[in-house]
Amino acid sequence: MRAKSRKAPRDDPDAAYAAGLRLLARREHSEIELRGKLAQRGFAKPLVASALERLHADGYLSEERFAHSLVRHRADQGYGELRIRAELARHALDGPFLEQALLELDADWVERALYQARRHFPSLPDSGPETARVLRHLTQRGFPPTVARSALARWAESVQEQG
Repeated sequence: MRAKSRKAPRDDPDAAYAAGLRLLARREHSEIELRGKLAQRGFAKPLVASALERLHADGYLSEERFAHSLVRHRADQGYGELRIRAELARHALDGPFLEQALLELDADWVERALYQARRHFPSLPDSGPETARVLRHLTQRGFPPTVARSALARWAESVQEQG
């Protein structure tokens, strides 16, 4: 026989706070993301708002920490600045948090784009269609076209130096 569930009632402010803490213990969340997850778990809007205020006040919920975490994680996954900016905008994070997180990353975006191109393609493209394919891949990952072209130029230079 199954034991009875010991879930806290969904009208308890402490339960909403505790649920938020459990979510934040796994990883950083934006306020919008956490608000949605708590609402999805059946907490009423006033309880969610109260829990978010407490989590902010206690230092557990931080938009700045979330922005830094997301920027580092996405850059490490090989995404470019445009894609990272778009994702942060979906979390309603733009402006000072975003700019500070990107500055602290101190990324050489051309080098990151070059790494992605080399990782995905076995050799330097030698025709127009192949070049377009590499450029498309890089721009879809969020690198601006100028950065993608610079990465290809750097790749070509390194091949010439070796050959």
